[in-house]
Amino acid sequence: MRSFPADLAQAQQEWSATYQQLAERSGRTELRLRLYRLSAQLFFHPYWRRPSPAVWQDLRDLGRSERDVSGRRQQ
Repeated sequence: MRSFPADLAQAQQEWSATYQQLAERSGRTELRLRLYRLSAQLFFHPYWRRPSPAVWQDLRDLGRSERDVSGRRQQ
């Protein structure tokens, strides 16, 4: 697994948690707004000056449970 800046990793974990909350309780404006803000924070982070699809996937895995990640890798 790659090493990411702490603020980027934290934002991804918060994004994943917020997305899950929104999936469970749709129609929550405050959750949608938080998801938009976190998405912008992730997408425009200075780390992405050298983007790579594999790096994006590794970051997304930080926000998922180990079971979800291991299941995706076995497919």
